[in-house]
Amino acid sequence: MPAPSDVPVFVLCGGFGTRLNGSAGDRPKPMLEVGDRPLLIHIMGWYARFGFRRFVICAGYRGEALASYFMMLPGILCDFTLDLRDRSVSYHQSDYMPDWEITVAHTGLHAMTGARVARAAARYLGDAEHFAVTYGDGLTDADLEEEFHYHLGHGALGTVLAVNPPSQFGRLQLDEDRVAAFAEKPISGDGWVNGGFFLFRRGFLDYLSCEEDCVLEGEPLTRLAADGGLRVFRHQGFWSCLDTPRDRERICGLWESGAAPWKK
Repeated sequence: MPAPSDVPVFVLCGGFGTRLNGSAGDRPKPMLEVGDRPLLIHIMGWYARFGFRRFVICAGYRGEALASYFMMLPGILCDFTLDLRDRSVSYHQSDYMPDWEITVAHTGLHAMTGARVARAAARYLGDAEHFAVTYGDGLTDADLEEEFHYHLGHGALGTVLAVNPPSQFGRLQLDEDRVAAFAEKPISGDGWVNGGFFLFRRGFLDYLSCEEDCVLEGEPLTRLAADGGLRVFRHQGFWSCLDTPRDRERICGLWESGAAPWKK
């Protein structure tokens, strides 16, 4: 049985962050600070809590900022010695250095979410049978190891975390534990919605395309749901995305007050 450490996590970090109204400056949204670290590190840290350690950062807009940050991260987290004679760098032991494997995959400036996953997976999925996908702007306190075990047990191609915040998010029509339909951002309605923490078997790649206009939340997930291949893992705890300046203010406030549910 595969372990979380065997599963690559593809993190979608390529969007322009237009709904932040310029508050991100020239940084990609996942690099906005929440407390003393970028939002992206909070997301990766929550996955790592459950044993996931392989991350593929699907970069697009300002991908160089993501690349520079991760290239500098060892020097940020631990002491190092630079020998100018041979330009070698030695990093010293640090309790703060996580055991992560990080790939920054440049997936195109204008590629949509499905295309980013398809392009990165073509290069970095390797022989893994399962992979995770999430967005670079969502936080939760869901038990991702429990979701993974659920995914392994049901046999369908995909699993989506279902949460129930306000209805401006993509709504899931459920038939017991099967997703009967996938509707992104309905105008009105209540119920369970797309929380953005996915697990897939590699067969889902047949639903994706490397074409720039392939939107993960569009035809691929809609067709997968219609084919009966998308199951739901319900979560009634904390979930939030950082989509607007108001979202960022609320999330930063939770972190700074010590009340952030993902700070366990």
